Amino acid sequence: MSLTDSVDIDSKSEKPVSLIWGCELSSERDSYTFQVPEEWQCEQQLALRTICLGEAAQDEFHVVEIVAAEEGDARAPVPLATLKPSVLPMATLVGVELTPPVTFHLRAGSGPVYISGQHVSMMPNLSWDEEEEEEEEDAEEEEPAEELSEKPPKGQAAKKGSAAKPVPIPPVGAWPCRLHLPLPLP
Repeated sequence: MSLTDSVDIDSKSEKPVSLIWGCELSSERDSYTFQVPEEWQCEQQLALRTICLGEAAQDEFHVVEIVAAEEGDARAPVPLATLKPSVLPMATLVGVELTPPVTFHLRAGSGPVYISGQHVSMMPNLSWDEEEEEEEEDAEEEEPAEELSEKPPKGQAAKKGSAAKPVPIPPVGAWPCRLHLPLPLP
């Protein structure tokens, strides 16, 4: 189940915030634990995207596994990928979405092995109230403009020729400044 599946789409109190995440496993540091501070009360998720070998990796099998987060947990480690530079130097991970804390371990090989993905947090949407206030202000500003565009009151006829006339647009070279806008790609 993904983070977006568990959250009501119409929820206005939270919004997803996504950050790029990555770690390196090697013979010097063969495990890495991804965890978030305890004071973060919002829902967290780590969506893995790629796992690849570094250019200095030896031509041997590199096995990366996910280890149970808690010390007393008796679950066996789960292999995530087995990479070898001459056969499979990189793997794309689809649908691997984990809830922290998560520990990655380099079971075999000397690395370096790089794991990357997205850290997704559901953060409180504090700007929602401000947006609603702005929308209300915009609606109030539009109402008087609509009232002015209506027909004149009875007894006051509109004068002939008082209709707005189009203003001619000067040629581009005659403008005092130039505006450069990006062109849409075909």
